[in-house]
Amino acid sequence: MKQDNSLRFVSRLTRDTMALIMAGGRGSRLKQLTQWRAKPSVPFGGKFRIIDFPLSNCVNSGIRRIGVITQYKAHSLITHTQKGWSHLRGEFGEFVELWPAQQRMGDTSWYAGTADSIYQNMDLISMHDPKYVLILAGDHIYKMDYGNMIAEHVENKADITVGCIQVPVADAKEFGVMGADESNRIHSFSEKPENPELMPGSNTEALCSMGIYIFNKDFLFEQLVRDHDTPGSSRDFGKDIIPAAIDKYRVFAYPFRDVQSGEQSYWRDVGTVDAYWKANLELIGITPDLNLYDGDWPIWTYQEQLPPAKFIFDEKDRRGMAVDSMVSGGCIISGSTVRHSLLFSNVCIDDYTLIENTVVLPDVDIGRHCEIKNAIIDKGCRIPEGTKIGISTEDDKNNYHVSPKGIVLVTPEMLGQEFHHVR
Repeated sequence: MKQDNSLRFVSRLTRDTMALIMAGGRGSRLKQLTQWRAKPSVPFGGKFRIIDFPLSNCVNSGIRRIGVITQYKAHSLITHTQKGWSHLRGEFGEFVELWPAQQRMGDTSWYAGTADSIYQNMDLISMHDPKYVLILAGDHIYKMDYGNMIAEHVENKADITVGCIQVPVADAKEFGVMGADESNRIHSFSEKPENPELMPGSNTEALCSMGIYIFNKDFLFEQLVRDHDTPGSSRDFGKDIIPAAIDKYRVFAYPFRDVQSGEQSYWRDVGTVDAYWKANLELIGITPDLNLYDGDWPIWTYQEQLPPAKFIFDEKDRRGMAVDSMVSGGCIISGSTVRHSLLFSNVCIDDYTLIENTVVLPDVDIGRHCEIKNAIIDKGCRIPEGTKIGISTEDDKNNYHVSPKGIVLVTPEMLGQEFHHVR
């Protein structure tokens, strides 16, 4: 009985919560992958887009009032959201609304920072009148029940709760780092510090922000107005709002851990070419940390109706096969070999070609006698017959983008093809 009451308690809290997903960023570290699309719109995991993960977390957590704040090259993000997330029932108070930047607050500039993107939409938030506001980054890969975080926020009588992960100190310089006591109350917050503070009870890890915040709505509005009236503010949650609130108000950290084991839960920032390639190929593993086959916490998306993947020819040197790989619907592997790779939908690979350690985005055609290794092939590429990618570093650098760890990114523009209008 106690467990049922707890579940109902969390359910009531999530119904009183509105989620705002900040999806306006370019994600410039992904190089040409975001030349024509916002980072949250980048395909991931064979059939999803990055934004499907925070959206699915909201719906699975029982949060059904969601605003998606867009800005940079948002067309593909908008069309994907409209097609894949229009199933919520407006008559029941459920919705995913797209909020493009509109300069609605009398300002002549676009969003100056993360806090400004919320400030400029305060009138829309007021219209829905939530008790709690959950603010999410739209560009990370993870599965999280936000209901538990909201319940702890209420239990702590917090003004702000910050979702956080444990990160090795050597890597924590790239994050917002929190100093907290044993009760997880935050006493310091430093954005990308040179010497990150260790988390309580650890000699090797720091407590770092996930870009997830819970505010009481009225308190959020007070802080946004105060920040807007502060000269010199960069209008950012991590640089301005959180540090200014720590000394005066109740600000808590919420460590993102597995409920049963207490271990750090899966979370990936796929913000670089290397991290994006690695996170996609991690999914191929026998028991990957991110389970896309979890029926209890499904990741929802829009997927056009496609025929099954097909593998044709079974001759000695001309056998259509995929080994240690994931292959999506609509793919045709014709007399070619795919090893340890991830193929999105509608990928066609012609005879005598080898694909290895490669992520191939949708609608790609790869010609005969090609050899492609350690690469990312962007959506819509037409790879000519006999092309070698990932074989000669010198050739790759002359024709494509090569990451610090040697991953080759290929886009249609690099091949002299134009495809940006349908990203």
